Amino acid sequence: MTWALRPAEPADVEPIAELRAVVMRPDLERLGRFDEHRVRQRLRDAFCPQHTSVIEADGVFAGSIALRPSETEEKGHWLEHFYLGPELQGRGLGSAVLRAVLTRTDADGERVRLNVLQGSPARRLYERHGFTVESQDPVDVFMVRPPGRA
Repeated sequence: MTWALRPAEPADVEPIAELRAVVMRPDLERLGRFDEHRVRQRLRDAFCPQHTSVIEADGVFAGSIALRPSETEEKGHWLEHFYLGPELQGRGLGSAVLRAVLTRTDADGERVRLNVLQGSPARRLYERHGFTVESQDPVDVFMVRPPGRA
């Protein structure tokens, strides 16, 4: 499979919101937090095309990933809205995309933070790429990765 990242456009918000609802539904239902409208609206409210890339696999929409600059004094980014279609998960695409993004942040010497839902299998992906738990609550696990932590 060939893949590429392209800059997101405003029109990408709805396909990404729909993918988010599909991908997050099992974990949100398990946590008793799934809401058909809210899961999409949260993406719409936070969508920032200038920080988002669309993942294309074999020329077709496959997912998204966002890298938003940290709003604190500390240099770094928040990794957000990293979604892949269920049919593409577990095939190495997520690792390839994450590795490409982290290569850029490593080159800039920047820390990356993210949060993942408690019990999500995505946590294992992040741990394989050097993320460690910074804090957690009953719903979210907050993780951090210093630069160069492959």
